[in-house]
Amino acid sequence: MIVIVAAILGAVIGGLRARRRKGRPADIAQYAAVHALIFALVALFVTIMIQRATL
Repeated sequence: MIVIVAAILGAVIGGLRARRRKGRPADIAQYAAVHALIFALVALFVTIMIQRATL
């Protein structure tokens, strides 16, 4: 659940960042995709660390 929320949040942040830099639609899509992947990956590691800490 945390990973999905982080991916959506990353996509929104990436899209807004590209839009602020006056990017074309392809730029906005690329920024959104890359930010979504990065945020999801970080959230995945955080989720794993939380899971291991509770064992």
